[in-house]
Amino acid sequence: MADNLSDALKKLKLASADSTTDSVESCLDCLLKALAHNNADASEKIQEMGVLPLLPTLLAPQSSCTPKVANIIAEVAKNEFMRSPCVEAGLIPPLVQLLHSKDHEVLLQTGRALGNICYDSHEGRSAVDLAGGAQIVAGHIKSLSQNTDPDNGKLLTVFCGMLMNYSNDNDSLQAQLINMGVIPTLVKLLGLHSDNTALTEMCLIAFGNLAELESSKEQFASTNIAEELVRLFQRQAEHEKKEMIFEVLAPLAENDVIKLQLVEAGLVECLLDVVVHTVDGVREEDVAQLKTASDLMVLLLLGDESMQKLFEGGKGSVFQRVLSWVPSHNHQLQLAGALAIANFARNDGNCIHMVESGIVQKLLELLDCHVDEGNVTVQHAALSALRNLAIPVVNKAKMLSAGVSDTVLKFLPSEMPPVQFKLLGTLRMLIDTQADAADQLGTNGKLVERLVEWCEAKDHAGVMGESNRLLSALIRHSKSKDVVKTVIQGAGVKHLVVMATSEHMIMQNEALVALGLIAGLDLVGAEKDFVGAGLVQVLHKLLSDEMSAPEVKYNSMVIICAVMGSEPLHKEVQGLAFIDVVSKLRSHENKTVSHQASLTEQRLTAQS
Repeated sequence: MADNLSDALKKLKLASADSTTDSVESCLDCLLKALAHNNADASEKIQEMGVLPLLPTLLAPQSSCTPKVANIIAEVAKNEFMRSPCVEAGLIPPLVQLLHSKDHEVLLQTGRALGNICYDSHEGRSAVDLAGGAQIVAGHIKSLSQNTDPDNGKLLTVFCGMLMNYSNDNDSLQAQLINMGVIPTLVKLLGLHSDNTALTEMCLIAFGNLAELESSKEQFASTNIAEELVRLFQRQAEHEKKEMIFEVLAPLAENDVIKLQLVEAGLVECLLDVVVHTVDGVREEDVAQLKTASDLMVLLLLGDESMQKLFEGGKGSVFQRVLSWVPSHNHQLQLAGALAIANFARNDGNCIHMVESGIVQKLLELLDCHVDEGNVTVQHAALSALRNLAIPVVNKAKMLSAGVSDTVLKFLPSEMPPVQFKLLGTLRMLIDTQADAADQLGTNGKLVERLVEWCEAKDHAGVMGESNRLLSALIRHSKSKDVVKTVIQGAGVKHLVVMATSEHMIMQNEALVALGLIAGLDLVGAEKDFVGAGLVQVLHKLLSDEMSAPEVKYNSMVIICAVMGSEPLHKEVQGLAFIDVVSKLRSHENKTVSHQASLTEQRLTAQS
């Protein structure tokens, strides 16, 4: 075979110079045979003998050799090491010119050749881009899309594959295809050629690539992609095919308009069906499908309109089915069920209805199953759901009496920051305006001790922030001397002073209100901590800072007045010339601030 190939290559070099068609044809046949026998070896030989630069002259549109030459290029370009040499040999411009041919075989082999040269090759893609090949191929796909002839289907598959290889993992080339209007054309193809497996798969891979780009979502939303994908999904029996469709659905479902379209097209029923058929499966593919289907379900609920449509006032069958996942024995379904509840609980009406219908008890039972050696993602999801449900004021007392705080406290020993973060947020929501609960939790030494520990979690800003906020909330909502005492004993005061310097105004203010209550309820007990944490210096800085919010200035002055009863703090106030700063605030545009400035000035003057 090797000798025959060498002879054929030598003859081809001579024949191409003479342009004797018959001898060229027989040489090309020999090349194709050699490539079929051992592609890599034959390709290497072709490269070594310098045949590639001869091929552009053989790609004449009218020549009968042209399809074979294009076929040889397509075969050679299957090898990664041959793609750049194909570009360097100047094969791209004549190949792109052949895209104007009317000959079916020429178009087929040219599409294959260009697609293979583009595969994972920057040089190949750049050359095709420069020659304008993608535009011509996109035009062909558009004009051929209505024709359901089987031969035509093969050509469409090759052209779609060529565009896919051309743009894969390249944002700018994908954007170029989107601007050419490729998406609506491919969606039409999917609808008209759904019986053509190869073409359908090619469309799905192309969608998967393009859907990752944010700019594609708007175009997808203007087509009937949702209906086509759902229809296609309903017809699939094989795991691999369903998986391919899932890979397109996931990025598309990130768009709220498409979420609603998918819900209206019946995707949810398909997903619920997948869950029913895979929940007890032990095969790897069952586990994978269950996860993908339930994750996608949760994603659909992130859109406000799609979520509300499925909630149906709490009477929806989908809502009821998803609720039944929470007590499931399957961790993946427990997780999806809890996340779904958290997503349904995004407005007060839904939250109130869900608490009335007994969902809290299901979540508490779920959490109880995961206290020891539990699944962290399930813990996190169930706590997220409880936190959201606790936002409406009318739900707080009901949830407290159902024992939510007791169950949540079981997770205090957790070392997982995501669980710690949600635990803190849930407790903070529960005690908001609930004095008795704040008093009960605020006098829980173990809780306060853990909060103080987390206030120093510098590696986890979210946990640190939430710990500070809960510490402050326990004092603000209880207004209890016992809570203040517990916080002082637990060394929490210094953290509230640091919190007052936060870059977030809401946190500054929460800290200052709590510090004002500490000063008012137990100044003697807190005095040492106030001095040690530099409270007076912090207040001076906040009052001097023109950027401080009016509430911050007001609450800072309230604390100044409150600490004047302490000798060491009084001395610090005198030493920092507060009177100058405060007197300037008497002319502040905010009436509450200016009034408090007058009162504070009187207090400072009387006690100087």
